[in-house]
Amino acid sequence: MERFQASYSAAELRRLTGGVPVSPILPYEPFTASAALFNENRGRISLSGAQSKFSMCIRNGFFVMTKPGEQGTHILKPALTDFENGGASPANEDLTMQIAERVFGIDTAAHATCRFTSGESAYITRRYDVAPDGSKIQQEDFASLAGISAETHGRDFKYSALSYEDLGGIIRRYLPAWRIELVRFFDRILFNFLFSNGDAHIKNFSVLRNPEGDYRLAPAYDLIDTRLHLPDEEIFALRKGLFADGRRLPLGPDRQVFLDFGKALGLSEKVIRRELDRYSADYPAIRALVDASGLPDGLKETYYLHYRMRLVSYLRA
Repeated sequence: MERFQASYSAAELRRLTGGVPVSPILPYEPFTASAALFNENRGRISLSGAQSKFSMCIRNGFFVMTKPGEQGTHILKPALTDFENGGASPANEDLTMQIAERVFGIDTAAHATCRFTSGESAYITRRYDVAPDGSKIQQEDFASLAGISAETHGRDFKYSALSYEDLGGIIRRYLPAWRIELVRFFDRILFNFLFSNGDAHIKNFSVLRNPEGDYRLAPAYDLIDTRLHLPDEEIFALRKGLFADGRRLPLGPDRQVFLDFGKALGLSEKVIRRELDRYSADYPAIRALVDASGLPDGLKETYYLHYRMRLVSYLRA
């Protein structure tokens, strides 16, 4: 059973709301009496993906949906519908984001789980493109940077237009500190592979503009083990896979493949091996986080086995 969280800790609030007290209980019933309100709000946020997302702000100690013309500060993602184990998707994403941040040091968007009054769980994340004063911080996803859209490359453009090596080329072109950012990008590809995130498409990578006008990689977001919900999904979200030449990997990406990928990005062999060693190590904290997560007990073991299988069978091979 998923544990019930009566309140957020002080540490959670500092990251999620800047310390502003807020209840983890949403003042809504999902898709029932509030269906019209949810459907009207859905049009105010331009995020891609099959999952419903809603623009939220904090009012009177609660996360509430934004009104017309109001700047949202958070994004709400209810549990998946019409997918296997859909009700576990908020706990799945919360856990995967925690592992990325707390075990591997990946910069991630602030996040937590919450609940509707009915008890159904949801996932809430803070918008990193909104400053504390409510002003917008310029963000561009990689599709925008590459000039790719459904009009130019078809409806499936997020998955079919580019390879991960191509995304590395975008980093080299637009980010002044590209040598550092390419290592961070390489780490995210390793993480997405290890934790079966089959939805790491080109719009799920973004850059932020700093006050000096330079770009850096935005915090990671939408990290989730998609195999819990789509068991037959491909290893990589991008159809072209790791390499710009579209080479196929009949047995999957072993250590040598990732070594070749790192070199294709322009990383030194020393740096690539260091990161491969770091991601290939054993971390008891991963097991502890899985066990403490809100996933149902049966899915905890499935989640952990997904990770261990890819670690042992591929990354250590």
